[in-house]
Amino acid sequence: MDFGFSPRASELLGRMRSFMDSYVFPAEGVYDRQLTEAHDPHALPPVMAELKEKARAEGLWNLFMAHGDWGAGLSNLEYAPLAELAGRSVIGPEVFNCSAPDTGNMELLALYGTPEQQERWLRPLLEAEIRSCFAMTEPEVASSDARNIRTRITRDGDVYVVNGRKWYTSGILDPDCKLIILMGKTDPKAPTYRQQSMLLIPRDTPGVTVLRDLPMFGYTDRLGHGDVLFEDVRVPVENILGGEGEGFALAQGRLGPGRMHYAMRAVGFAERALRLMCERVTERVAFGAPLADRGVVREWIARSRIEIEQVRLLVLKSAWLMDTVGNAAARMEVAAIKVAALEVAHKVVDRAVQAHGAAGVSDDTVLARLYAITRALQIADGPDEVHLRTVARQELARYEKTGTKTGTKTDTKAGAV
Repeated sequence: MDFGFSPRASELLGRMRSFMDSYVFPAEGVYDRQLTEAHDPHALPPVMAELKEKARAEGLWNLFMAHGDWGAGLSNLEYAPLAELAGRSVIGPEVFNCSAPDTGNMELLALYGTPEQQERWLRPLLEAEIRSCFAMTEPEVASSDARNIRTRITRDGDVYVVNGRKWYTSGILDPDCKLIILMGKTDPKAPTYRQQSMLLIPRDTPGVTVLRDLPMFGYTDRLGHGDVLFEDVRVPVENILGGEGEGFALAQGRLGPGRMHYAMRAVGFAERALRLMCERVTERVAFGAPLADRGVVREWIARSRIEIEQVRLLVLKSAWLMDTVGNAAARMEVAAIKVAALEVAHKVVDRAVQAHGAAGVSDDTVLARLYAITRALQIADGPDEVHLRTVARQELARYEKTGTKTGTKTDTKAGAV
């Protein structure tokens, strides 16, 4: 396995690090203030528009896109350290046009969209002229199992008619959101994984109603997490993405790179939290000595560093496997990093909150926000339990195929790539 960064990745990493230090980190406070002062909590703060223009001019733009000529053409392994670095700031990924849900949606359009769909939606998304959202999760069912989805997509001549309710539709309240990619059922009688389809729905289509903006642990996200009702929403049949019955397969294709992006951003969260913790404990004195001299604090720091290094290597291995043997062959590792990275990030953030005391639970630092994000992401994009199920199933399959029993035979496949 070769985890060494290519010359191009190293060069981009150096330029992004300089950009983050010079522009992004200093802009965080300005971004929050402009958001607080705005009449619309979902409007784009002016400083973000300025940062995006700077990033585009620097060539630090659409770095996530590995498909065709649409983006920077980086491999997953090349993009991984860039995703981590951007993730050290809550606003970082958006600055470089590398933030969810647009990244996953753009990948779907690049892989499965028709030329007409790509021209109408993908190009404007790559130019950051519009934003998009992804409507899959539903309030009435356990949406971690796509077979439970109830939203119906019914064909009526040359149009599809959509009826259903979605929630935590992230991004739909952004004023620039122009596209909804919706997952629904076109044929409930088809084989289990051929019932679902994806549909491209213009945001202003009649019948799309945002019932409320859902908070995340009390935080109102700028992009918004919409509770959305679809009532007799009619769109042309050419708005189907991929084809009828392809929805589940498309969703799986979307999730591989997306989970690597999530995981590396989580490593970035953890690095930011560890830095804040180290700075805090060297400055604060309690009971006659700096907090950094306390054994328990040193253990927090040591364990955090060890855990971050471990999970980073696991994510890099996953990225390398995705590049060399494909997403399907790396399925176990991709599932594992979603669990491990967010678990480590949340644990490190929790220690940093404790080290900060009252400041850790306030909005004086980014830690409370990171705490909410890392906890929520253990549910979003598939809860940890679903990924653990995948890992266990893959592991057990090795033994079922070989009939291996512990202590009687060595399974040469166990632990192999």
